[in-house]
Amino acid sequence: MNRQAIIALGVAVILGLLAVFFANSFLTGKERQAYAGGTTKVAVATLPMTFGVDVTPDKVRFVDYPNSSLPPGVFTTAAALMPAGKKRVALMPIAVNEPILASKISAEGQGASIAALLPDGMRAASVRINDVSGVAGFVQPNDSVDVLITRTVEGAATAAQVTDVLLQNVRVIAIDQQSKNADGTPKVAKTATLEVNPIDAQKLALAQQVGDLGLVLRKPGEQNNPVVETVSMSDLRYNMYGGARYPAPAVVGNLGSAIGGAMNRSAAQIANASRPVPRRPAARAKTSAPASSARPIEIFRGTKSDQSKDGANGR
Repeated sequence: MNRQAIIALGVAVILGLLAVFFANSFLTGKERQAYAGGTTKVAVATLPMTFGVDVTPDKVRFVDYPNSSLPPGVFTTAAALMPAGKKRVALMPIAVNEPILASKISAEGQGASIAALLPDGMRAASVRINDVSGVAGFVQPNDSVDVLITRTVEGAATAAQVTDVLLQNVRVIAIDQQSKNADGTPKVAKTATLEVNPIDAQKLALAQQVGDLGLVLRKPGEQNNPVVETVSMSDLRYNMYGGARYPAPAVVGNLGSAIGGAMNRSAAQIANASRPVPRRPAARAKTSAPASSARPIEIFRGTKSDQSKDGANGR
């Protein structure tokens, strides 16, 4: 073979490779478009499922779901979702017609586990509640709450009860083992499981030993209050004495002394205002006035006038 034949053969090979590459790219693009425009059978819930509910065939059906919107973790076959002899349970609420995702149910053969819901570095801590501290049963899983603690503080002479904000914006993982009664009404629970970090878990354990805890529902997404105040027995009124308000707490640590000083000043003002004012005895009238203070008085009798030296002689 001469040189020209070799060059022609090389060019033909390169052109052939380019043709194969472009053909594969074209076919792959067509396949992707066809797949994206198609649908896939996906497992969805036919009944609402809450924490701890078994995933059974009567609660699942398969529907066509757009391939372009498939969320990660979906199940496309019943065998993958419900293996033979291995049950799964819901770990998070699943609504009707919502795709059943692997992140919302337990692993094969495992029961309901709160640990599976915890983010990295977080802990699950349970606290005792009642119909009052649990907001009458309206605290539900995934709600955000503040945790209050009421305890007795021993002073130098007497003991006083105070209430503080222990934790803010804490997510509720579970209420007892069920979030609602069978008829769907709120359930008055006895325990609440909260998602906290390790230090806050220690605070909750200690707080339950020294005082009473209460939960306060908060609006989702609301920012934490950077300044919290301690409420004591002296604060159980609409306002302070005489309508005076609390001083602005420039420093959180000095708030108690500032409030105490304001209360003492207000009480002293009220005590002073309520005392009767002593009356001074009236000065006795002088019988005679100094000569320097006498003034002449002119008295008219008809058309004539008489003038006396002082007021006493002019009568």
